[in-house]
Amino acid sequence: MTSKITYLGALRTSSIHLQSGSEIVSDAPLDNNGKGEAFSPTDTVANALGSCMFTVMGIKANEMNVDLSNSTAEITKIMAAEPRRISEIHITFKMQLSADEKTKTILERTAMTCPVYYSLHPDIKKVITFNWK
Repeated sequence: MTSKITYLGALRTSSIHLQSGSEIVSDAPLDNNGKGEAFSPTDTVANALGSCMFTVMGIKANEMNVDLSNSTAEITKIMAAEPRRISEIHITFKMQLSADEKTKTILERTAMTCPVYYSLHPDIKKVITFNWK
């Protein structure tokens, strides 16, 4: 088992990662009867894409002796209706390193092979931008 979720009431959940004990609290968004006081479940999906892309880039960067520290990603999730679903995820990476074109290409291509990217439904539009220092 990976995690355990407890429904706390008022459209809020607590998810515990069993190996580490880390907790994620989710809350329904304001536009779906919630308080919007924490990540919504769909927020965590969009955020997982950026986090996963950084993780696989980090693995490759370590192999290449490249430091990605302090780089950031800004995530925007766009919802659609009927059925309510994620229709687009926009990610803008702000890479805090100067790199040659070969390194940039390798890291960008690596990011696009992360497991979350491949796990998301192909109808979800993914707009990925890399801004290099």
